[in-house]
Amino acid sequence: MQYLYTFLIGGAFCLIAQILIDKTKLTPAKILVLYVCSGVVLTGLGIYGYIKDFAKAGATVPLTGFGYTLAQGVKEAVEKQGLLGVLMGGLTSTSAGVTAAMVFAVIWAALFKSKDKNS
Repeated sequence: MQYLYTFLIGGAFCLIAQILIDKTKLTPAKILVLYVCSGVVLTGLGIYGYIKDFAKAGATVPLTGFGYTLAQGVKEAVEKQGLLGVLMGGLTSTSAGVTAAMVFAVIWAALFKSKDKNS
């Protein structure tokens, strides 16, 4: 059953994004930012933790999960280091994911040649 919950919640996030792309004038970049900010806000309100516990990877893999991780990192750092944690917590908690994305992007760029969209 857990696989089904993960698929349904992750799919719901994707469905909402696709509806936003199709029915609004929002650019994909704005939708990505909206998703990260939504994850932060829902975490701040104490809602996203329940979604994560229910859907597991279906809630942590999408960009809302990145916002959740960012907010959790800030919360934990503020508890340990005070106001300085606001500046450090988000960077510390998401650094592994950001680093992995950059490393894989460099590897991908080295292995494959990009193509011009007009050709």
